[in-house]
Amino acid sequence: MRVLVDTNVVLDYIAKREPYAEQAYNIVKMCADREIDGCIAAHTILNLFFILRKELSVDERKATIRKLCRVFTVVGVDILKIMSALENNSFEDFEDCVQHECAVDFGSDYIITRNIPDFAGGNIKAIAPSDFLGIVNF
Repeated sequence: MRVLVDTNVVLDYIAKREPYAEQAYNIVKMCADREIDGCIAAHTILNLFFILRKELSVDERKATIRKLCRVFTVVGVDILKIMSALENNSFEDFEDCVQHECAVDFGSDYIITRNIPDFAGGNIKAIAPSDFLGIVNF
């Protein structure tokens, strides 16, 4: 099974945000253990590096990003994905549409996110972490 893990779930894992941290941990662990094939979009890394600046030092953020890159396939954002997202009127948020384009490129079965309505315009099922864990019987 192939999944794109949305930025909010990765952030839940890194920042141990409650009440979501345990579910995020289990999803990341499944990816690390290669029980599922997980990806993140390249711009997720940029967003995380910026968002975590108040919680982690530069060196801690770099170490965290290195670990993520060993766990997940990082799907690049290129001109084709950007142009496709710009032409897609099914999404209200451009960044979510680019996430979706990365999920399509990866061949994802699901987008794991806590913002399910944001992906209603896509053709890949968005699923909450708890629902995903239920499907895989974790």
